[in-house]
Amino acid sequence: MVYELIIVGGSASAVAAGIYAARRKLNFIIISKDFGGEVANSGEIENYPGFVKTTGIELSEKFKKHLASHNVFPETGIEVKNIKQENNRFILEADKIGKAVVYEAKSVIIATGVRPRQLGIPGEEKFRGKGVSYCTVCDGPLFRNKIVATIGGGNSALESVLMLSQIASKVYLITINSELAGENTLIDKVKADKKIEIICNVNTKKIIGEQLGGGLEYKEKESSQTKRLKVDGIFVHIGHLPNSQMVDLTEKNKFGEIIVDRLGQTNIGGLFAAGDVTDIPYKQIAIATGMGVTAALSAVSYLNSN
Repeated sequence: MVYELIIVGGSASAVAAGIYAARRKLNFIIISKDFGGEVANSGEIENYPGFVKTTGIELSEKFKKHLASHNVFPETGIEVKNIKQENNRFILEADKIGKAVVYEAKSVIIATGVRPRQLGIPGEEKFRGKGVSYCTVCDGPLFRNKIVATIGGGNSALESVLMLSQIASKVYLITINSELAGENTLIDKVKADKKIEIICNVNTKKIIGEQLGGGLEYKEKESSQTKRLKVDGIFVHIGHLPNSQMVDLTEKNKFGEIIVDRLGQTNIGGLFAAGDVTDIPYKQIAIATGMGVTAALSAVSYLNSN
């Protein structure tokens, strides 16, 4: 089957694109490795219009129900490996739970979001899932009444320590910067929380332990002293990398983000991108949803003229 549109991704921008594609009665599908993306991994959300306060998991459920109201049910467990163009059609080569599958469409929206950036230090890969996590929402509850550390200094790290302070007995926030970055509201909350200790201006050098990660080693930038910190869990929140590796057709910037214009169009006609995978600044859920809407409407215009 040749679809009019395939939306690749399962987070905010993909959901918004799917709602508009359904309302325009396109023959389309949404395929994704999982549903929710970084939205589901978010903690408390207080800046999404219409929701004074919610969580990433709750908002993801709302997204899923909204799609279902249009009889749209994303197909998950599908990882797109390559997108190519043949005879004015897009061919998507994918893995579906270990089985090779191929999809074909007249237009495509890439809304695959981002994945966590790794530290790239000794012990990180060894203890991944064994004391080292990149998702506080997912794994934070495993460390109730334990001592934990979050590495990072931006919004996601701030959200992480605030969440962990309600679970763990002690929380360290470790950042390479001399000051915390992110929203002032979050910074104020972190500084006011007595269970959180901030360690600034240090380089995390190593994750240490035996069978489970039991601590970390860091170096103070000013004194060059190396110190060790004993913790039961380590959460890494140092930014993200765009999930754009499946497509080489499009122009990307030096960060691997897909370059789009204000209509979500890439340099390839009929191939659109939306959300955090693009080069548009300010990675916010509200922006991602707007970009998904724009990309869907642009895809409709493209299909009408081709």
